[in-house]
Amino acid sequence: MSAALEKPQIIAHIQKSLNYTVFESRWIPCSAKFVCMGNFARGTGVMQIYEIQHGELKLVKEIEKPKPIKCGTFGASSLQHRHLATGDFDGNLNVWNLEAPECPVYSVKAHKEIINGVDGVGGLGIGDGAPEILTGSRDGTVKVWDSRQKDTPVVNMEPMEGEGKRDCWTVAFGHAFNDQDRCVCAGYDNGDIKLFDLRNMSLRWETNIKNGVCSVEFDRKDINMNKLVATSLEGKFHVFDMRTQHPSKGFASVTEKAHKSTVWQVRHLPQNRDIFMTAGGAGNLHLWKYEYPAQRTKKDSDEVDMGVAGSVNLLQNVTLSTQPISSLDWSPDKQGLCVASSFDQSVRVLIVTKLNTV
Repeated sequence: MSAALEKPQIIAHIQKSLNYTVFESRWIPCSAKFVCMGNFARGTGVMQIYEIQHGELKLVKEIEKPKPIKCGTFGASSLQHRHLATGDFDGNLNVWNLEAPECPVYSVKAHKEIINGVDGVGGLGIGDGAPEILTGSRDGTVKVWDSRQKDTPVVNMEPMEGEGKRDCWTVAFGHAFNDQDRCVCAGYDNGDIKLFDLRNMSLRWETNIKNGVCSVEFDRKDINMNKLVATSLEGKFHVFDMRTQHPSKGFASVTEKAHKSTVWQVRHLPQNRDIFMTAGGAGNLHLWKYEYPAQRTKKDSDEVDMGVAGSVNLLQNVTLSTQPISSLDWSPDKQGLCVASSFDQSVRVLIVTKLNTV
């Protein structure tokens, strides 16, 4: 019994039922508030801001918009402004001041179809260089936006002429450790993972994990690329060691069969990049720790460096719902505080204990 208590525990602290389908929840930096994004049954979009007060969730503000909202990020905003960038079902990218959300502070028709994923970098003190927003869409394109530049993307990554377009499900920034370097990772419905180098404007690496890629995330955006986790349909996730790229074999990886169903999302703990949580289609959460190998590189037969993958250990798992947990976000300010939303039209505030002892 004592050994079980020494492990981290995932505690459902507060649960709130909602009257709409929630797609994403994000902590508002430097606050006890988070924002939920989704759509009402009548087909409009909604953002709700909740604050934790005395162990209860208090609705601070509800904002209704014409189009359903699929995803959002604070990653390109300053800590002073805390503007939320959202992608909607109509392909619009909007940046909102949540204090005055009537009109967006930046708006662009970013894609022809739904924006499935957004990410931001260069804001919140995370990542060097310009604040930029990344969008991935069903129309097959991945674009980088600077909110100081109207109407046109900074970068547009689309299939070559003659290539079939694939539905882009997830996008992530990484490698933003100086003013020049920045990488973009995108995952697609056919299992493709593509890594774009924004400094050289080139496709740096691609692979296929044989199942639709639901979520990709670097363990840190603002360091020399270290690890990348990609989750997929059919319950698998892959951890790539991004430090050593072999000319033909690419990056070393370890694969784990985590859930019996789709792994919807992965989120790394902001205070410890080797701990991450995966959210599953059967309403469960799994907490993992990556263990590095004794040596991260070895020589191949031609004396060329190649990476060595480590291993992943399951620290804890819990079932919260009968429906998929579609969104997960760690609090950047309080270690172990987490918000999860699921397709049972609920949002839950979780506390994960003993994270500093694993």
